[in-house]
Amino acid sequence: MVNRFRYYYRKLKGDIQANRYIYSPKDLLSNADNSNDVFNQIYSKNTWGSTESSSGRGSEIQHTKTLLKKLNRLIKDLGLKSILDAPCGDFNWMKHLDRTGISYIGVDIVNDLIDSLNAKYAHDSKLTFQIGDIIAGGLPEVDLIFCRDCLVHFSFENIQQALSNFKKSRSKYLLTTTYTDRLVNRDIQTGGWRPINLEMAPFNFPKPVKIVHENNLDDQGMYFDKCMALWKLSDIHI
Repeated sequence: MVNRFRYYYRKLKGDIQANRYIYSPKDLLSNADNSNDVFNQIYSKNTWGSTESSSGRGSEIQHTKTLLKKLNRLIKDLGLKSILDAPCGDFNWMKHLDRTGISYIGVDIVNDLIDSLNAKYAHDSKLTFQIGDIIAGGLPEVDLIFCRDCLVHFSFENIQQALSNFKKSRSKYLLTTTYTDRLVNRDIQTGGWRPINLEMAPFNFPKPVKIVHENNLDDQGMYFDKCMALWKLSDIHI
């Protein structure tokens, strides 16, 4: 009886969450023709509203300290030598990553961001920043594709396209954002936002190799289930 109650409670909670936590900037989306336009407008208008990072509050140092420590440990444990950060955003917190022995490639769809990063880090031969669109493809082969706070902004169709391109790159691992307590995923227009659980339909990922909890306490703990989950790309079937 107790287990059945917990099941229905979680299901109801998941249904409520799926509908409640959907963000859709209608004015912005209605004036954009494609994902390139959407995210360039988001950047130029600072839609996410952070005073520290153009990539939003989730990329502020105070919100990434725990993740940074765990990511450094994971990289060492897996013996990774190359990372694709897709999208890299403004590199606000990832600049503090321990990149000893690591080749880092950051890609982003926002031209001005990439131009700024290339100018700022031109002296660092182990850093590469490129204009790129994970929906369109053409991604390099690396040990790890790091995709944080990105797929949550994509429609189901664009998520599938991005995942397909990740697999086509022949990279080994994918570390990406998932919300482990969500039971229902809702479709949105690309450029909006909602939490997704990649182990639920329509994605149906297998159990991840590892889960890295971000320990997110924002908004009274509503997103405490936010994690970075690690999968072998060969285990993901599109």
